[in-house]
Amino acid sequence: MQPQPPSTLPPQAAAGGPGAPDSTGRSTWRRDLAASFVIFLIAVPLSLGIALATGAPLQAGLVAAAVGGIVAGLLGGAPLQVSGAATGLVVVTAELVQHYGWRATCAITALAGLTQLALGTARVARGALAVSPAIVHGVLAGIGVMIALGQLHVVLGDTPNSSALENLAALPSELSHPHPSALLVGAVTAAVLVGWPRLPGRAGQWLRTVPAPLAAIAVATGASTGLSLPRASLPEWQLQALPALPDGPVLGVFAAVLTVTLVASMESLLSAVAVDRLRAERAGPPQEAAELDRELAGQGAANLVSGLLGGLPVAGGAIRGAANVAAGAASRKSTVLHGLWVLLCAGLLTTVLELIPLAALAALVMVVGVKMVSFAHIKHVQRHREFPMYASTLGAVVLFGVLQGVAVGIVVTAFLSLRRLAHTRITVDEEDGTHLVRVSGQLTFLAVPKLSRALAQVPPSAAAVVELGGSFMDHTAYDTLQSWTNAHRARGGWVTLRGRGGQPIAEPASTHACRPWTPWRNHHCTRPAAPADSPAPGGGRQLLGGVSAFQRNTAPLVRAELARLAREGQCPTQLFLTCADSRLVTSMITSSGPGDLFTVRNVGNLIPPPATDGSCDSVGAAVEYAVEVLKVGSITVCGHSGCGAMQALLDSEGREPGSAQTTLTRWLRHGRPSLARMQRIGRLGRGEVAVADRPVADSLERLALVNVMQQLDHLMAHACVARRVAEGSLQLHGMYFHVGEAQAYVLDPPSRTFTAVRPEVLDAV
Repeated sequence: MQPQPPSTLPPQAAAGGPGAPDSTGRSTWRRDLAASFVIFLIAVPLSLGIALATGAPLQAGLVAAAVGGIVAGLLGGAPLQVSGAATGLVVVTAELVQHYGWRATCAITALAGLTQLALGTARVARGALAVSPAIVHGVLAGIGVMIALGQLHVVLGDTPNSSALENLAALPSELSHPHPSALLVGAVTAAVLVGWPRLPGRAGQWLRTVPAPLAAIAVATGASTGLSLPRASLPEWQLQALPALPDGPVLGVFAAVLTVTLVASMESLLSAVAVDRLRAERAGPPQEAAELDRELAGQGAANLVSGLLGGLPVAGGAIRGAANVAAGAASRKSTVLHGLWVLLCAGLLTTVLELIPLAALAALVMVVGVKMVSFAHIKHVQRHREFPMYASTLGAVVLFGVLQGVAVGIVVTAFLSLRRLAHTRITVDEEDGTHLVRVSGQLTFLAVPKLSRALAQVPPSAAAVVELGGSFMDHTAYDTLQSWTNAHRARGGWVTLRGRGGQPIAEPASTHACRPWTPWRNHHCTRPAAPADSPAPGGGRQLLGGVSAFQRNTAPLVRAELARLAREGQCPTQLFLTCADSRLVTSMITSSGPGDLFTVRNVGNLIPPPATDGSCDSVGAAVEYAVEVLKVGSITVCGHSGCGAMQALLDSEGREPGSAQTTLTRWLRHGRPSLARMQRIGRLGRGEVAVADRPVADSLERLALVNVMQQLDHLMAHACVARRVAEGSLQLHGMYFHVGEAQAYVLDPPSRTFTAVRPEVLDAV
């Protein structure tokens, strides 16, 4: 397995950020309060637009937003997930309203909520994510196409038809006779939505703090002043809107409940996973992963309450959840508060909301529908050879409906999986005296007769290359191939196995049996045997043995990548400056490979400021080269526990600076500012440096931590670094590695706290 390139260390939270200690919790409340207003401003226009697109009362969208925020926010298992009117259920809800009526649709929503509660209690949420991402993205894209086609008719001044095909057929006549005012308002809304995140300059940066949906609706409402247009109507709350049992065949009602349950659950669970990943990438103390079964039950409770109160179906939304994370929310309080603001808005701002033209809400939902057809998803499924599943699901959703689209996607996926498993092509060619056996597809027991016939065509004692182009081989095929290989070699033949693209495949009999990382101590597989008349092998022989093991086991795997780097030159993402201590293995603690890091190591990870004597130019030259020539995006200064240089500085306290000058003591004088800095703050170090979750161990560790901060200050004294940091194109990071704990800590500059980096739990979707 090739090493993955390191992720650039994330910029730390600003003052009061997630990593800042706050025993009173006031900073958490401030962040959650600010985030709640941001998602409230997004949720209100989006909820009204979704209600308009479904044909439900506009107030139903606000009810769903309020219930989703309060109920799902309190009971759900994904704290930063924001629930509200379900975008993925727009088409389904519109069909239900048209077929059963609004009150029956509310009853179906409540029944779907009960089903979700049962599924959450049965703990099946994780199993729902086993559905292929190609099918899920195909369903969402198909729904997006149907939403966009339907709302385009509203923007053109007409009403949408009952199906996507009817909407498509009616478009030419609609485009030839549009309603000018509605088209103008819709165009203004769409233009603001698309252009708002791209506003340039300092003024644009300030304006972008206003959510794009709110800005688009506000601008469109202002532009519609004086125009005769249908506008939002929010009637007073009426008890008659409460749900009633659907009047129709039981099987049809069951299918409707199943569709709402399936789509709402998948949308919520996928959104929860996406929001959880965004939260994990954010700087700050680690938090537990989302509890998907609890989240499913919370969504069920929200749908039950929303249906009983006359609201739209509820689901978690990736758009609102991502905005919540980006706004700095720290807990579920932001989600609950946003629901309260929506509730107050529905009661107090009815007059203001009724100024909004319906064409603006339709344009808002239309743009959301277009964005659901994600080109990034198309590239992803194409790369994994799953585009047929995606396209068939999308087409079936548009032509027949959501539940039918899921069924078609599952059938196509099963057919293609079986075809790939059973379809294997094997050819035998002779090139320059070498017989090349090419296997395209998976090697299962079904392909063993074909494999045996192909291998029989290779003459005894001939050189043969077996190229395996598939990704799977069962035990029967492996046994056949291994038996033939052994027999062919026993007859004097030569055989090598390689994968797709010519990469060699290590065979079990000769593989390097070490763990992913193995110490040299007692590491006999890289230590060559010594001649009988020589002393025991020393470090030199061990080094030579390690190089030999590299040439034998690792070089064939990395040769292509190193050849590419040799051709293209180095382009590292960051400069990593650390100590020369032998226990600090940069590639190991950063999971980096060739070409990832530009590394500088010296005694004490010191960075002499500019204008020091010429003997210190080496580090400054490396910094300048990395910043000006390689254009790295970040610089990390990494100290470590048990640092000999820091211990030498502590031992030198009280000595005359000029006494017993050696090369080492002359170099360590660049660490004296760190020692002086620690002496100024005292041995306790209060207010200057801290480690989250535990006290600083001793003076040696405190000096190592202070030294990291001091060397970051020395970095800023270099003109090229200061300029790039001011431009925003370069970030500086401090890091501390505790050798005994095998634990890395990252510096949060505002709080001067080093926070432990925790393992991330990756959920498969």
